[in-house]
Amino acid sequence: MARTMTEPERHNEEIVYGDGGAIRSPLRLAWRKLKRHKLAMIGMWVLIALHLFAIFAGFFAPYSELNTDRRRTNHSPTKVHIISPEGKLTRPFIYGHTRVDTLRNIWEEDKSEIYPIRFFVRGDKYKILWFETDLRLFGVDAPAKIYLLGADRYGRDIFSRLAYGGRRSLFIGIIGLTVSMSIGLVYGGISGYFGGWVDNLMMRIAEVIISIPSFYLLLALSAVLPPSLGSTERFIMITFILAFIGWAGLARVIRGMVLSIRQQDFVTAAEAVGCSQPRVIIRHILPNTMSYIIVNATLSIPGFILSEAGLSLIGVGIQHPDASWGNMLSEALNLTSLTRYPWLLVPGLVIFITVLSYSFFGDGIRDAFDPKAQT
Repeated sequence: MARTMTEPERHNEEIVYGDGGAIRSPLRLAWRKLKRHKLAMIGMWVLIALHLFAIFAGFFAPYSELNTDRRRTNHSPTKVHIISPEGKLTRPFIYGHTRVDTLRNIWEEDKSEIYPIRFFVRGDKYKILWFETDLRLFGVDAPAKIYLLGADRYGRDIFSRLAYGGRRSLFIGIIGLTVSMSIGLVYGGISGYFGGWVDNLMMRIAEVIISIPSFYLLLALSAVLPPSLGSTERFIMITFILAFIGWAGLARVIRGMVLSIRQQDFVTAAEAVGCSQPRVIIRHILPNTMSYIIVNATLSIPGFILSEAGLSLIGVGIQHPDASWGNMLSEALNLTSLTRYPWLLVPGLVIFITVLSYSFFGDGIRDAFDPKAQT
């Protein structure tokens, strides 16, 4: 006698086979579960927005990264108005500003001067991909300047520098993770597959790497680097040192997973038909660790971002005048400056939002790829 399918079983069958009986892939099932995780989706869209903001910084920022105006040091954030002095709704505009206290850099609006905010204006030149252009999203006519998030002690627009600094602070995590993940994946796969003395030797080397204190290593290296070293070279050095130190922990986890996977029947079958050892590792074993790799990636990137921010904050990382969120935050180390110019903390807020978004997204990815999680 045929058994009637229960409601939970029917629900699970619908998830596996989908509409019309078509079998859904694990990635589609993971995406389905991820979409139900509201915080993860919010984090994902925030991260997409931040990365687009950084990639197209030249378009979104009204000024270049190095644009300075010493007459407007520590300028307060500019207020955008949409109500005219006559009380009517009008296009966005700003008022001119006058410094009323030179010692404390206090600025007030001069309502006798009105400057409309113009869109798709011409400004400082920049490169986007392989093209050079001067088209920017918005701006105001000279002599006015628009500082949406205020200016620093050199009169540089914080909003613009946030965009340019995001290229370094955000992508150091992606580049560093790519390097460390590639090394850790291959190293752990080889160690776990061959086992024996090869495994013992490789894991002892990995343990030595794990024991190296990365922060103090970078401090020591910074002491011997020439002061003339450019920010680009310093950025590359920081990225690869962080990646070189960070791969060992991942390799240990991958090694443990490979030790379990290599006992599976599909690995034995691949070896039986004559597949070479590198092919078995790369084509049959490592792809079965991808779910963990994806989760690990989303949760590890914030570590790289915080490391760069911390190093730049204390002057070891990206150097002025080039922008990163860490060295921008160093402007707020002075208590007097912090109390007078609280907008200098904005880079710290952006770092907090970025790390929190990655954490939310990483939690959602982890739940999505967990086969035991409720669908």
